[in-house]
Amino acid sequence: VNVTLGTQVERSMISGTHTVEDIFCCCCGQIVGWKYVIAHEKSEKYKEGKFVLERWRIVDDVEDELNLDAHASSSDTENT
Repeated sequence: VNVTLGTQVERSMISGTHTVEDIFCCCCGQIVGWKYVIAHEKSEKYKEGKFVLERWRIVDDVEDELNLDAHASSSDTENT
């Protein structure tokens, strides 16, 4: 609903060659992931029609997202 698809392109990935379409945000035009259109290897056919969203591209504040690990080890007693 709030994304548009790009043109189909052949892309070589770790799992083989796939025909994919990039997924763009309708609001800002940023690439947020891709859609598998055709998997050329039989073992990868389950991916066809599936979407991959790259989380780091769609978070509001990337710095806060990247610093979550630093905050996870601290406790309330350490801050007093």
